[in-house]
Parts: sequence; C-alpha cells; structure tokens
Amino acid sequence: MTGVLSFLGRTTLDFLRYLSGLYDLGVKASYWTFVAPFKGRQVKWRSAIHQMVVAGVDSIPIVGLISLFIGIVLGLQGAYQLAKFGATYFVTALVGVSMTRELGPLLTAIIIAGRSGSAFAAELGTMKVSEEIDALEAMGLNSVRFLVVPKYLAMLVMMPCLTLFSDASGILGGALFEMSQLDKTFTMCLTATRDALEMHDITTGLIKSVVFGLIITTIGCNEGFSVKGGAEGVGKATTSSVVVSIFLIIFADVIFTAIFYFTG
Repeated sequence: MTGVLSFLGRTTLDFLRYLSGLYDLGVKASYWTFVAPFKGRQVKWRSAIHQMVVAGVDSIPIVGLISLFIGIVLGLQGAYQLAKFGATYFVTALVGVSMTRELGPLLTAIIIAGRSGSAFAAELGTMKVSEEIDALEAMGLNSVRFLVVPKYLAMLVMMPCLTLFSDASGILGGALFEMSQLDKTFTMCLTATRDALEMHDITTGLIKSVVFGLIITTIGCNEGFSVKGGAEGVGKATTSSVVVSIFLIIFADVIFTAIFYFTG
C-alpha cells in the first residue's frame, strides 16, 4: 500500500512540475511575443519567417495529401450510409462540415506535432546538450526571446493557413469521389458545399488551430529545454514532445468542441 501511495505521489508531483514548466515557458514566450515589442524589444522577424517556411510552407504537401485522402474516405463512408436513405446529396455537407469544424484542424495539428513539434524539441535539446543555450545566457541573451518566440510567431501564422489548406484539400477529395461515383459535376459540389457551410464552421476550426499551434510549440520547446543525458535524452524528449502534444491537442479539441456545441 505504501508503494502504491508513493507512486501516486511521485506521479502527481512530476505532473504538477511539468505543468509549472509549461506555464512558465508560456508566460515568458507570451511576454516576449506580445508585450516586449511595445517596450522597444523588437521581434526577430527574420528568424520567424525562416520558421514559417520550415514549419509551415514545407508542410503543405503532406498536409494536403493526407487531407485529400481523408476527404475521399469521408465521401466513401458517408455515401455508404446515406445511400440507404436516398440522401447522397448530403455527402458534400458531411465532408465540408466535418473537415472545417473538426478533421481539418485536428489532422493538421497532429501532422505538425509529429513533424515540427519534434523538430523543435530535437533542435533545442541538441543546443541544451552542447551547452549552446548556456552560452547564450552567459552573453546576456534571453534564450526564450531568441529561440522560442520565432517559433511561436511561425505557428500562430501558419497553423490557420495550413488548416484552411487542409479544409480545401479534404473538400476537394470529397468532390473527386462524388464526381467519379455519384455523377455530380464540380460546380454542383461547390454549390452544395457553399450551401452547407457557415462562417461559424470555418472560424471554429481556425480558433482551434491557433490553440493547437500554441500547444505544439510550448510542448516542443519545453521538452527541448528539459533535456538531460546527452543524445539519449534528446531522443526521449523528441518522442515525449509528440506523445504529449497529441494528447493535449485531442484533450483541447474535446473541450473546444463541447464549448462550441453548447454555445451554438
């Protein structure tokens, strides 16, 4: 019994310490991103633009391809069920609303967590192990400002853009299925999608994408700053960043979906 209580106590304390580290990093990053520029501390826009290219632009092919396939799968599954009721016309609405409200932001976040979140952890972890971060601090440079803020800005800008691209790719995938199997024209698919979607559906997904981007960046950078034990520690931090990010993304998605559901 004592061993069980000790395990629960250690686990709880470790979890609280982890949340405290995330909170501290989030507060510091928010300060240097949104407050410090008004006090004469300029943001490193060149680094931010570089991160936008690496984390955002370079992710377009994989995000688009996976979303396209998901749109086709949604069309297939939706048509299979709706055909029983003679309601295949609503396949377009199913694909459009599902992609914009739920699957678009969620798929994009999971892909970016695996692609860019792990890269953030590996990059900062390697710098931590090689004592480059300590060298920055010794020179009087704030590591959060120079290493984390550009990543924050990049994710804040690129996550909504990638989400919109994912939505469009998924809707295109559904349209391709409908044109090939349900004898619809591309114009009919676009018209049905326009009729089914509301601005609220799109903004819901975009709000989620911003929060998901903050989660990915905070987790990845925190794991990188927490690396211990050399190359093995970098590998563990990289894996942990992906696992924790995906868990928190889905947890946040549940909360936001419930909020948007009950608030209409």
